Amino acid sequence: MDLGIAGRKAICAGASRGMGLASARALSREGVEVFISARGEERLKSAVADIAAETGGKVTAVPADHSTPEGRAALLAACPEPDILVITCSPPKTTDDFRDISVEDWQGSIATTMVAPIELMRATVDGMAARGFGRVVNIATVAAKFPSVPRLLSGPARSALVNYSVSVSKAMAKDNVIINTLLPGMFETENMTARFEADAAAKGGTVEEQRRKVVSRFGVPRGRFGNPEEFGAWCAMFCSQYAEYVVGQSLVLDGGLINGLF
Repeated sequence: MDLGIAGRKAICAGASRGMGLASARALSREGVEVFISARGEERLKSAVADIAAETGGKVTAVPADHSTPEGRAALLAACPEPDILVITCSPPKTTDDFRDISVEDWQGSIATTMVAPIELMRATVDGMAARGFGRVVNIATVAAKFPSVPRLLSGPARSALVNYSVSVSKAMAKDNVIINTLLPGMFETENMTARFEADAAAKGGTVEEQRRKVVSRFGVPRGRFGNPEEFGAWCAMFCSQYAEYVVGQSLVLDGGLINGLF
């Protein structure tokens, strides 16, 4: 299926691994020129080389921390007129007790997961509108919609981001600038695989046994973790020409674990 975005340019902020990387790869497969940022330069360059080798597409590494004004400026200097903006970041640490969260923890979470995406959107959506095409996909977390104490440093700031994104989406939709959010649940990223390997080494058994234990403990109806590649495909669809009538939505991808009727 041709998504109708070949030749477009995309900024993928914070996308050197996990679901951000999978999203950048999916866009590159569709013929999109991709600019990927991350703080870790070595991992970023490796990710860019892997995507380029697989897809044959044009992929540019932008070593930058998009939670800072300097990092955002570097991204926009590399790609001043993006057609597509995909924003994610490494998830903040989990918390066992809400009392342990410091002011500094909150400030870091807000800067990375709320202020940074807002500022990147604010800097790019008017240009998208002037050119008659724009797609913004924020990669957030299911905790933005379904709160939990362990994800307190991730959920609240991203709930605010969703609120902002929906508000702005209504103002920009008339110009074919479409803004949506993806809310992933349990996906097997590199970090999750490393955790399974460490648990298997420490507790005995296999990685697959550790994986099944976690899925069983949380009761994921699909019976498995999500694959970042299938997440990337959803992101590419939200960036496509076919997303024009999907405005200000927040799609949960979690294998059926948490459901709302509406």
